[in-house]
Amino acid sequence: MFKIILIMASGILAGWLLRRRNLRLLGRIISVLIWLLLFLLGVEAGGDERIVKGIASLGMEALVITSGGVAGSSILAYALWRVAVRRKTRESGKGGEVR
Repeated sequence: MFKIILIMASGILAGWLLRRRNLRLLGRIISVLIWLLLFLLGVEAGGDERIVKGIASLGMEALVITSGGVAGSSILAYALWRVAVRRKTRESGKGGEVR
């Protein structure tokens, strides 16, 4: 755990020291490293027999959880939008029906 905190702190220090420099290339490097980490995670998962055997049930659980998250977010976003439009209508004094 100490190693992780030390690496994170050294990255923060490096960012602070280099904050005035134009680091346009840094974004691309970070993206490539993230893709590499995802690939290596897939290699590790593919090599684990338990994960490969349970992929069907994991996929169904992921589908259910994702569908629930999307549905809940959509419903709450729509409700919030209705409240915001209703308040805006009241404040402007137009008093019309909001659909």
